[in-house]
Amino acid sequence: MSSLSDIKPGRFIAIDNEPYQVVFYQHIKQARGGAVVKTKLKNLVTGNTLERSFSGADSVEMADLGHIQANFLYNQGEEYFFMDGNTFEQFQFSAKTLGDIVTYLTEGQVVDVLLFNEKPVSVTLPTKIILTVDSAPDGVKGNSAGAATKTVTLSNGLEIRTPLFIKSGDKVVVNTETREYVERAN
Repeated sequence: MSSLSDIKPGRFIAIDNEPYQVVFYQHIKQARGGAVVKTKLKNLVTGNTLERSFSGADSVEMADLGHIQANFLYNQGEEYFFMDGNTFEQFQFSAKTLGDIVTYLTEGQVVDVLLFNEKPVSVTLPTKIILTVDSAPDGVKGNSAGAATKTVTLSNGLEIRTPLFIKSGDKVVVNTETREYVERAN
């Protein structure tokens, strides 16, 4: 068990044997009472958020988390299947649990998997991934005085703004957090 001073944004705690990430933290010192810590917590299994207050006498259990590298194998309907790169053990997540990252998953994609009590609870993509441009309109060189861009469609269906020199079939690096073009891949 840990004290309330260990609760900080980005840390992981366990409540009722469920892992939560601290999203928001506010320490409130009251004049006549003890301190109160107000938090907003994100459940790593369900994705739901929870607001919880802790008093000075409360203690919290820090979540025992691990990480593994896994490969995305395939999806079947709303289920997405992964394989641990070391043990070759397979596991799955629902599309609801994965959220927006399903847009970026391609066969063989390496992802980081968060473990709680030796069970996979969430998936994190690399910040930058390489995708192929499916369709790109021709860019006309004289159309702009500044840094001209155009909208292209990637192999996963995502549309992003790129410089005019990008054409169909090119491979581009995309930032998965901002959904923006980074550079042309080699």
